[in-house]
Amino acid sequence: MLSLFRHKRQKPPPPPTVNVADGYLPIESSQSLLAAEHRRQLLDRIWQYTALSHPQFSQLYLNPIHRYAELVQQLPASETHHHAYLGGMLDHGLELVACSLKLRQSYLLPTGAAPEDQAAQTDAWSAGIAYGALLHDIGKIAVDLLVERQDGRLWHPWQGPLDQPYRFRYVKGRDYHLHGAAAGLLYTQTLDRPILDWLSGFPSLWASLLYVLAGQYERAGVLGELVMQADRVSTAQNIGGNPSKALQAPIHSLQHHLISGLRHLIQHELKLNQPGAAGWLTQDALWLVSKTVTDKLRAYLLSQSIEGIPSSNLAVFDELQSHGLVESTPEGKAIWTALVAQGNWQQSFTFLRLQPALIWGNEDRPEAFSGTVSIATHDHLTDTQIPTPAPETVSAGSAQSQPQPDLMALEDADYLGTLLDMFELVGSETSNALAEGTLETSTAPSDNPGQAFLTWVKEGILSHKLIINDSKAKIHTVGGSVFLVTPGLFQRYAQEFPGTSQGSDQENEEWRWVQKQFEKLKVHRKRGDGLNIWTCQVEGPRKKAKLKGYLLEDPGLIFESLPPGNPYLMLEVR
Repeated sequence: MLSLFRHKRQKPPPPPTVNVADGYLPIESSQSLLAAEHRRQLLDRIWQYTALSHPQFSQLYLNPIHRYAELVQQLPASETHHHAYLGGMLDHGLELVACSLKLRQSYLLPTGAAPEDQAAQTDAWSAGIAYGALLHDIGKIAVDLLVERQDGRLWHPWQGPLDQPYRFRYVKGRDYHLHGAAAGLLYTQTLDRPILDWLSGFPSLWASLLYVLAGQYERAGVLGELVMQADRVSTAQNIGGNPSKALQAPIHSLQHHLISGLRHLIQHELKLNQPGAAGWLTQDALWLVSKTVTDKLRAYLLSQSIEGIPSSNLAVFDELQSHGLVESTPEGKAIWTALVAQGNWQQSFTFLRLQPALIWGNEDRPEAFSGTVSIATHDHLTDTQIPTPAPETVSAGSAQSQPQPDLMALEDADYLGTLLDMFELVGSETSNALAEGTLETSTAPSDNPGQAFLTWVKEGILSHKLIINDSKAKIHTVGGSVFLVTPGLFQRYAQEFPGTSQGSDQENEEWRWVQKQFEKLKVHRKRGDGLNIWTCQVEGPRKKAKLKGYLLEDPGLIFESLPPGNPYLMLEVR
């Protein structure tokens, strides 16, 4: 697709100059703000995902995005957490729109509606998801920041876009949950009346969007889930976490309960960064005392009547490590040994080490520990000095004096390389996380294990826990039928239902046994030479590959109405 900005590739004019020595930032036009190369790439990607004509895209996406850019200017998305640099709010908003639209491709919305109704509402749901993603943090500029004009007057965003150079600082002692409620003050400045009139004509979508904009994600259904998932990807990518791992927990899975339990304990019950605490937060890691925290985690989950909680701490360690919720030592173990020291006090502990992004998703994290953590390596300690956190109050001038991402370097090289790779149809880490995450369904092995597997596939697709026709997905539509990728799909089933074969406990034998039971159903199409396994050629934007798998004789076993074939797959006919 031709770039939306192909006709504007010349270098944009420099922004107006002001006396930055006084700490004031210049007002920039939305055109200037969005002309940065990494933002143009994101806008191009957003356009590709919408598949709209240029006039439609301008009306539904570009115009609101320009109004958003004009409003947020160069304000950061947070003080010391994710996108904590000049322009971070704009970058975060664009990343969320692109990521949420990418994730939206795996959903037929509204859920449970007739296919013709879903088709008629496609553009409205895509736009609603994008607006929820773009505006989910907009309230921060109203309640987290104090913005001062050059003439000394305070600016409030409900007054309209800034009209003169400005500087800002963060509010001390602010309520970190208030910005979700404050979005209602501002979203009409981004979404005009025709858009709101249009969206209000779809009651289910309209309710979900209003709940997201009010910060009530638990009531927002699929729309809320997509915005939260996109936010976790953008946040984790920006602060160096692992976005694909951040997406791996389906909402009712054990992994989801483990990470939710850890968040509850750390944010509401456990002490941090002091003698007698259960954890220490550094700039790049959260160190949790392994036995103390795991005991409390198991007790908390049991008190919530959550089933399937491992009966021992060792089993919890294995679960946390296998799903990427804790970082492994260089030796591949879940438990670290380290010495914590501050002033005259020091003590050695065994730790679980986590990425802070897993605990503080949308919120600013507490101040980092000012002492040292010394990691034990082969019976000696490696000293790691913990940097002192940034001061509480930040003006535009002081923000410029702190280390910031080199925006010129970002434009020239790899700022969005990893993030954009996640959005590719082939080679996408985001889609891989959704496809490869441990899946939970109501299906359990039955007297007919082959049929149980097929039912699991159908239920997984209906619940969107198994995605189709996406990068590294294990189910595709091709050649007028359904293609089940082997061994990946069978391995996933065997991992979810260990011991299904009631024979060997070896993983390799488990999935092969499941595959044999599926073959016994005789619902797959054989090749001309009588063999079972078909090959598909995959050709995407960045690479070529081959997939092997089974082709169903009757796609109606999985789909009432077969979705369009994956355009990147071609069946080899033999």
